[in-house]
Amino acid sequence: MKLWHLLLRLIVGGLFIGHGTQKLFGWFGGHGLDATAQGFEQMGLHPGKPHAIAAGVGEAGGGALLVAGFLTPLGAASIAATMLTAMHRVHLKNGPWVTNGGYEYNLVLIAAVLAVAEAGPGALSLDAARGHERKGIGWALAALLAAGLGAAGANFAGAAAPQS
Repeated sequence: MKLWHLLLRLIVGGLFIGHGTQKLFGWFGGHGLDATAQGFEQMGLHPGKPHAIAAGVGEAGGGALLVAGFLTPLGAASIAATMLTAMHRVHLKNGPWVTNGGYEYNLVLIAAVLAVAEAGPGALSLDAARGHERKGIGWALAALLAAGLGAAGANFAGAAAPQS
């Protein structure tokens, strides 16, 4: 197994576990579910609590799948969907550069998880141990398509729901 590939999977997945649990439970200096839900309401994602739960589960769950190397394209899609939603709702209007609140970091994270989906989780993974390692350009494109559909669904639902 390539060491750097494993480290990419563990670092990105692990940080997303942390990011999701910040939203859900307030761990690691996060604001927790109620404050996250209020922030989502302000972003136009109504009702805020289901969107906050979906984002937190998507990030923590997708991160856990990447760390374990289990259902890797699904984990990548889950993370990419939350990043696409964040780009659309928060960062896109600011241009690419993170110094202006832009989307460059989100784009790098999407590229990283899709690269893991394309390369596969590697030998030290549950997928490889089960003999069901899904990898290749087709799986990466499927993850990107699923992420786009998930983000579009979140944005559509958030815009269509009545404001509370």
